[in-house]
Amino acid sequence: MNYLHIAIQLDWALILEKLLLIVVVVSVSLLVAMYSTYAERKVAGALQDRPGPNRAGPFGLLQPVADAIKLFFKEEIIPSHANKALFVLGPALAMLAAVMTSAVIPWGSKMVIGGREVSLQVADVNVGMLYIFAVVALGIYGVMIGGWSSNNKFSLLAALRGASQNISYELSMGLSIIALVFVSGSLSLKDIVVVQQVNGWNVLYQPLGFLIFIVCAFAECNRTPFDLPEAENELNFGYHQEYSSMKLGFYLFSEYINMFMSSIIMSTLYFGGYDIPFFKEAQSTMNPNLLAVLGFAALMAKSFAFIFIFMWVRWTIPRFRYDQLMNLGWKKLIPLSLINMLITAAVVLWLAK
Repeated sequence: MNYLHIAIQLDWALILEKLLLIVVVVSVSLLVAMYSTYAERKVAGALQDRPGPNRAGPFGLLQPVADAIKLFFKEEIIPSHANKALFVLGPALAMLAAVMTSAVIPWGSKMVIGGREVSLQVADVNVGMLYIFAVVALGIYGVMIGGWSSNNKFSLLAALRGASQNISYELSMGLSIIALVFVSGSLSLKDIVVVQQVNGWNVLYQPLGFLIFIVCAFAECNRTPFDLPEAENELNFGYHQEYSSMKLGFYLFSEYINMFMSSIIMSTLYFGGYDIPFFKEAQSTMNPNLLAVLGFAALMAKSFAFIFIFMWVRWTIPRFRYDQLMNLGWKKLIPLSLINMLITAAVVLWLAK
């Protein structure tokens, strides 16, 4: 009976630990997404020789808070001709899918709290990459449901564009990941980071795969030059044309969370995740909690660099025509990713002999 009681206590401790980690991860994701809107306007201002937001708070730092309050208090309008249940479900599903991606990401090495090892990963599943692809595929339903339920032709056309774009570029992204799995030998993100700590970052072994992955990430996040589902000059406001208040806010926030998660995933898969470069010898003797904090800081620094690239490209490159977007996905990236996968397989087999 005592052993059973101890086991139940340990289970509750694990549940509380995971719940706390989920709250922290979701809070960090929302905070980064909120201030990505501020950073994007500042980057745009710098590239266009203007100050950007500078009125709400010192240096305009309260501008995202002002925007959130504005969206929260704006009138919520549901069109009379819309399917009301699906109209509400669309943005909720988009937001849920965006946040769920974070569950399998290793945010740092283990911490020791009260004599107990705490993993900075919500779920270390051995098919982490398959989970991410499943959640990304789920996110497109939020776009499709929102566009269709609005009963607006522009919203529906934008949703169809978004769905076909995501399907097209997920193929190339998946093939680039297969080549990465050949190198790492695992689908677990934790294992992929550990292999990189030993053998060096995957970007050194898979430069073409990384290039394909980052192009596909731009397309999956509907970021310029792949923002065809939100092309204002063709489709008005895009698939969330009929949305207002926090439903619109959920769609806008989910895009920035997706951008943050894409940056974290690229950092994890190709740039060592929480691995700190040129710091190998000191890590073995360092306090594990301090090492975990430094690893988390390294991961965030890498992801912020990718977020800056997302923003830089948006204000530098014009969007493609839709036929150019499809030609790039089907006629360029898929053949390149297949060639990369075959070459990687051949090299891995040759080295294994």
